[in-house]
Amino acid sequence: MPTTTMLDQATAMIENAWGQPIEALEVLGVRRPSEDPLLRCAMHTRAALAITDSAVTVHQDRLHALSRHGYVPDFYELDRITETAVKLRVAHAESRAYLQAIRRVVEAREAAAPEVEASAVRLAQAAVARSGQTRHAPGAVPQPSSPAAVVGPSAPTTGPRR
Repeated sequence: MPTTTMLDQATAMIENAWGQPIEALEVLGVRRPSEDPLLRCAMHTRAALAITDSAVTVHQDRLHALSRHGYVPDFYELDRITETAVKLRVAHAESRAYLQAIRRVVEAREAAAPEVEASAVRLAQAAVARSGQTRHAPGAVPQPSSPAAVVGPSAPTTGPRR
């Protein structure tokens, strides 16, 4: 059973946040970068994560080859093992940092979502309100849809006026 890599985790996180497959999001991030800068940021960070994820795989394979069961490394290979282990740790740390950065971008998008949804609701309400109005010629004053309110008493007074 293969384990999920940090790249797989980041891909799932981005797909869940934007609700589309990663292939479609890659196209959107490149073609329309100004429409969703958070998507562009997430996709750039994911690209960097893909590079470090590849480095993790290479260093793990090299370390496994140098320390496989039954293999006795030569003296000069001990330095290669130590160097590979250090590079593996660095690549893991970079991958964790990129994954954390993507997590923060997704959180920022979620925090901004209520504002975006609220503005979309306001736009929809304004469109509905405008659709109920009657059209009039440019420059003409629209007639009120209800009679003007009467100021003062509505019934005539019976007493003398002073």
